[in-house]
Amino acid sequence: MSMDGSLFLHLTEQFAHMHGHRPGASEVRSWERSIPVLAAALNDAGLGDVEVMLEYALPLNSKRADAVLAGVHPVSGEPSYVVVELKQWSGASPHDDDPELCIVDAYVRPVLNPIEQVRRYCEYLLNFNGALAEHSERVSGVAYLHNATEFGVSGLREIEVDERGQMFTAEGRGAFLEYLRAKLSDKQPGAWAADELMAGKTAPSKQLMALAAQEVRQREQFVLLDEQQVAYRLVLNAVRKAKQSDHKEIVIVTGGPGTGKSVIALSLLGELYRQGVSALHATGSKAFTKTMRKVAGARKREVQELFKYFNGFMTAEKNSLDVVICDEAHRIRETSANRYTSAIHRTGKPQIDELIDVARVPVFLLDEHQVVRPGEMGTVEEIRAAATRKGIDCTVVPLESQFRCGGSDAYLKWVVRLLGLEPGGPFVWEPDGRMQLRVAESPEEMEAFLQERRTRDDYSARMSAGYCWPWSPEPNPGDPLPLDVVIGDWARPWNLRGDRAISGAPPSALWATDPAGFGQVGCVYTAQGFEYDWSGVIIGPDLVWRRDQWVTDRTKSKDTIFTKATSDADVARLIRNTYKVLLTRGMVGTVVYSTDSETREKLRELVGAQEVTVPA
Repeated sequence: MSMDGSLFLHLTEQFAHMHGHRPGASEVRSWERSIPVLAAALNDAGLGDVEVMLEYALPLNSKRADAVLAGVHPVSGEPSYVVVELKQWSGASPHDDDPELCIVDAYVRPVLNPIEQVRRYCEYLLNFNGALAEHSERVSGVAYLHNATEFGVSGLREIEVDERGQMFTAEGRGAFLEYLRAKLSDKQPGAWAADELMAGKTAPSKQLMALAAQEVRQREQFVLLDEQQVAYRLVLNAVRKAKQSDHKEIVIVTGGPGTGKSVIALSLLGELYRQGVSALHATGSKAFTKTMRKVAGARKREVQELFKYFNGFMTAEKNSLDVVICDEAHRIRETSANRYTSAIHRTGKPQIDELIDVARVPVFLLDEHQVVRPGEMGTVEEIRAAATRKGIDCTVVPLESQFRCGGSDAYLKWVVRLLGLEPGGPFVWEPDGRMQLRVAESPEEMEAFLQERRTRDDYSARMSAGYCWPWSPEPNPGDPLPLDVVIGDWARPWNLRGDRAISGAPPSALWATDPAGFGQVGCVYTAQGFEYDWSGVIIGPDLVWRRDQWVTDRTKSKDTIFTKATSDADVARLIRNTYKVLLTRGMVGTVVYSTDSETREKLRELVGAQEVTVPA
């Protein structure tokens, strides 16, 4: 292996070619300092012919392992792979009472213990690389802290050490060389083993699917009704035909909020995994994906990896899966590329095409009235058009009955007619005994009413609003949340954006499900896909009622997703869709407040005497 110190330069050039931009200075520095150390260790161990795959990309994932060593096992003669995580740390200590996390001077926040980090990389490879699925003994993992002393990192060994999670330090270099010699032969080159790994089919392993089937089955037993069961059976029939006759078919399931789209998705996953059918669940929402992972994989971390994002299939092989279930498919984007996408993958290929190509039976579950951002392409028309271009059969199943909003079809009809999303115009709300609807005169009145529902009736409740107020940067831990949503003397913070709790507020993905989310105002991106008992909705100045119609004012929106290229018609449609999403989160009732007096008057006229009253 090259010892001229130029490896990091080649890696930098390759990175720039692949990603379209140069790597950060800290990444280059880590390559410059760590790669020669690994090369020297391999050469000193007599393993110069071992194949080294640097910055190895994990399948269907944006994560990269520092290196994967590919060779032949000295005893079995079978392929042998060592996943290596390289750290320049001189010291690290466990974080509080959780040894899986550690504190390192170079980082402001705790990071994963490298023993656990490399173990998870190994397990992920076993779960998603077909070359390894039946050969778990072929994979080992090691963290090499080549600048650290044993004393400086001894606390990291508090967690379990096993074949996939080992750790060596600078002091233990001799032991590290012995470890490598025990895993990799010095007699045979490793190129063919590397080729076998690279050629491994990307799909969830049979063991992982069996585990997922058990997990989903042990969860709440879903009972699918009427057209829900029809959609479920149509997908399973399409899978059967695909297997029997090399057939490809698209199934689209459409339905409004609460029609059971996600219940169908989970039911399908459980059944497909039980049958040993390779399937993945995908969404375009970070909050929704994290919640699905929590629901279906709370007890088994491996199961969480079966829940992906729409942009994770750019490099996937055609028809490498039997089924991909695209939940919340209205969030599909024009393309999967973003500013971090490598140049080689910036093909301009539509995201819909990627999702159709990856599986024999692509399933799309969507609500066209929930398209709330420019560039979201998840409509029946777009998917049908893509299917026609490819000559693929496409079946559409509409879901009519709904289970959110108290099961009130009347309320859903009232909302879509109110917002002009269906013809006929607004009509006066007539209580149907299923859904409660109130108009508040002030945000204070709305919040007090919702708080009363929480404390007296033990209901869950959230407040959300149109994106009409600026959003301050996240505060430092311990600092108060900025009070961005200001209406008169009333002011509250937006929900957090990031992945960590701050000052008692939950991370963004958990705002809708963590009780501590009450008190922050949610935006459409954190509310979409979720439900709670009582929903308080603030209609901002971006949507006001004037004389006999709604008027949208794009200048009042603070959503940076709207650019000059977004037409007025698109902005108007997306703002109305936003309020449709917010107004359909409640399962028991909705309290609505408008910042505009004329709009409040129209709402009172439509809602009648159902006013907010807060018991003394």
